[in-house]
Amino acid sequence: MNSTILSTFLVDVKTNQSFWALQEKTAEDWVVLDSINFENTEVMPLWSSQELAQKHCVDEWQEYVPTKITLSDWLEFWLEDLSEDGVIVGINWQEETSETDDNEYIELDLAEFSQALAEIEAL
Repeated sequence: MNSTILSTFLVDVKTNQSFWALQEKTAEDWVVLDSINFENTEVMPLWSSQELAQKHCVDEWQEYVPTKITLSDWLEFWLEDLSEDGVIVGINWQEETSETDDNEYIELDLAEFSQALAEIEAL
């Protein structure tokens, strides 16, 4: 796993106390898709900035907009719901380019992600 991507994500989250996911403009559904790394698992991609999330609002996600999730809301509301649904998280996925397909898609289960969030105070 590329720890640089995760470290950057955590530093940004500590600074802003929030991160971003993609939400549909009209139905208010969130982007959740099949995991790239794990069979029979769904993943919710999260980005540490609105700009990174916005880059993904193209093609099949063009009807979505970056939506802020505060750290406190994540811990209070999201964690339990996603855990019940068996959803994992994707961290700061990079834009795909046709020249290369060595993009890294970091996926963490909720326990690992929660532990990383709990440790950001130590950064």
